[in-house]
Amino acid sequence: MEIVDITKENLGKNPGAICFINPKNPTHSLKVDWINQRLTEGLRIKLLYSEGRKKVIGFIEYVPGEYAWRAVNATGFMFIHCLWIYPNANKNKGLGSILIRECIDDARRNNLNGVAVVASKSAFMANSSIFLKNGFTKIADDKGENELLAISIKLGPFPSINNWREKLTTFTGLHILYSKQCPWVARMVKEIGEFEPAKRLGLKITEIKSAAEAQNAPSLYAVFNLIYNGKLLSDRYISITRFNNILKNEKLI
Repeated sequence: MEIVDITKENLGKNPGAICFINPKNPTHSLKVDWINQRLTEGLRIKLLYSEGRKKVIGFIEYVPGEYAWRAVNATGFMFIHCLWIYPNANKNKGLGSILIRECIDDARRNNLNGVAVVASKSAFMANSSIFLKNGFTKIADDKGENELLAISIKLGPFPSINNWREKLTTFTGLHILYSKQCPWVARMVKEIGEFEPAKRLGLKITEIKSAAEAQNAPSLYAVFNLIYNGKLLSDRYISITRFNNILKNEKLI
């Protein structure tokens, strides 16, 4: 196996850094642009390749905590955005732990207090078990499916969850707030924006364009927020079918 650090120079040669989005899909270039901007803020992406660099089997994306794209205060910590191992046959072999240790070592080299992450019981995000196995501790949760975990390297205050619920109260009508941090989110938002029922309901779509805006988002996950009159309807990217079902459940259509 080989670990490759993504840079501006080698990004084009390592499409696995764009989360399995087809390079021909318009949202592929959106994530490329997002990565290039964030590299100047200390963003790190590491790809784990199988023997002979035949294919990517693991991925981790992390950034200094002050630039975290989650509704957290994680200054002084390295913050993990994403971790995945693919396909399922490669899971439970210690590959995720290899990438987590890479991040911890990076935090230690940069004299940071530790590493933090938002994990989830929901589909598509890493759950807390792999982080707990690697020495992380649960710090807090959002009373839903998301948990904030951290591991300390040296003494210092732990990260905390920002008051995202207070942000919800400022929204009237139907809204989506999203970030290009996840290319799958950007892809689904475009499809939803063209959906006729969304147009009739006056759906307002707002892009989260900076880490500071993400840290003040109306959900802990921050990257995707579907809101109606101050109620968070979903904090995960959704299909048109799921979006339509949510509208029906809320009696909006």
